[in-house]
Amino acid sequence: MEKLFKLKENGTSVRTEILAGLTTFMTMAYIIALNPNLLTGFQVGTPLWNGVFLATCLASALGTMCMAFLANKPFVMAPGMGLNSFFATITANIVVLLGLPEDGGYTSAFQAALCIILVEGIVFIILSVLNIRDKIVNAIPLGVRLGIGPAIGLMLMNIGFGSNVGIYAEGNNFQTPFYVMRDFFGSMMPKILKDAMSGEATGSAGYHEMILTVATMFIGLYVIVLLSKKGMKASVLIGMLVASIIYWIGEAVFLGTNPFESLKTASFLPPFQDMVATTLFKFDFKSFFNLGIFTAVTLIITFCMIDMFDTIGTLVGTASRAGMTEKDGSMPKMKEALLSDAIGTVAGACSGTSTVTTFVESASGVEAGGRTGLTALTAAVMFLLCIFIAPIAAIIPAAATSSALIYVGILMLQGLRNIDFDDLDQIVPVFIMLLAMPISGSIGHGIGLAMISYTVIKVFSGKPKEVSVLTYIISVLFLIKFFLIV
Repeated sequence: MEKLFKLKENGTSVRTEILAGLTTFMTMAYIIALNPNLLTGFQVGTPLWNGVFLATCLASALGTMCMAFLANKPFVMAPGMGLNSFFATITANIVVLLGLPEDGGYTSAFQAALCIILVEGIVFIILSVLNIRDKIVNAIPLGVRLGIGPAIGLMLMNIGFGSNVGIYAEGNNFQTPFYVMRDFFGSMMPKILKDAMSGEATGSAGYHEMILTVATMFIGLYVIVLLSKKGMKASVLIGMLVASIIYWIGEAVFLGTNPFESLKTASFLPPFQDMVATTLFKFDFKSFFNLGIFTAVTLIITFCMIDMFDTIGTLVGTASRAGMTEKDGSMPKMKEALLSDAIGTVAGACSGTSTVTTFVESASGVEAGGRTGLTALTAAVMFLLCIFIAPIAAIIPAAATSSALIYVGILMLQGLRNIDFDDLDQIVPVFIMLLAMPISGSIGHGIGLAMISYTVIKVFSGKPKEVSVLTYIISVLFLIKFFLIV
């Protein structure tokens, strides 16, 4: 382990790295079931769903192993959120554009859309080998680079308080799901919220579930904080376990449900036959190019831009939090990290899932002490095991993962102290990015808006020579992406 990952050089140990890997995995285990749900339109149990489920586990494991051995970084990969929703939208549009039949049409469209991911991955491998992606990283102004970590921190907090936990209250007259920050801590008074979440079929169970969720989330967060103050490196993992146990007890005692009910009928056998039949190397180039060359190229470019800056942002932001960056904000072995990401995307396309990218939840493992590829390798092994134990990973309550996401998000905000608040050239792009990331839900879009803002301010304040040529190009490309690509 020492020879492979240089543990002493990075000030870590096998125990710390394994705990960090488990922490990261637990915060992102939701992707195992959520990704096939999103990509197949919640066709749970169908051959396509089973194929995407296996592809999610295998591609995440392979890409993360590349990160472990090529870059020796503690970053974990999986099909990216946002990118998978975009992929599902494209797939649904292909069904309509090509007039595919309802019976089997979605699977055919899915196989056509996989061509986008394959081409994107190959392009990224070429760009990574030629160091072009590395140059793009260096083209991001220092102030913006310093602000990426805190912006991701706000995004993590937004996910933890918001979209990570949605309470579905069936049979009510209000919009569902209900969210912690928007609804429980929003403008509704308790009685109004309780009435809104009540229905004939479920009574007030939804409101009680919300109470349990809020209590669990904050208890988990406070446990993590208190253990961290005592210097315990496994604080995030222990906090998540404590939160999970509290939630399971609450389900049994207050909600009257068995938290382990799903395990009784769960299948632990990997559906390899379904993957072979539906997604494994199932590229339908004929249908894809029937969309038209312009549409096909536009889709590929769009995926490339979003994925590239999502990955760059995650790597730079998480690395800066871990102290892995140089004084100029660059990260050693960035080329290898980006290459690993590209290989993961190709693996995802070949096995049958959308773009595989570095997950922002990797920050939770970094905070737990992960500093080398052993953290990533641990998470990769867990993804492989989930081929057999996915039902167990699925019972981790969302409230427990929210505790970790909120805590890590708070810590990442500390990076703001490195920004010169007296320099408008820095703080305007950074604060736009701080708002853009959590609201848009896209790291790449947040960076794009910051780059455009930085360029415009420099040009119109009479300092155009301080902007590099590549920064101009990136800013123009984002303007085209935001306003011209439809």
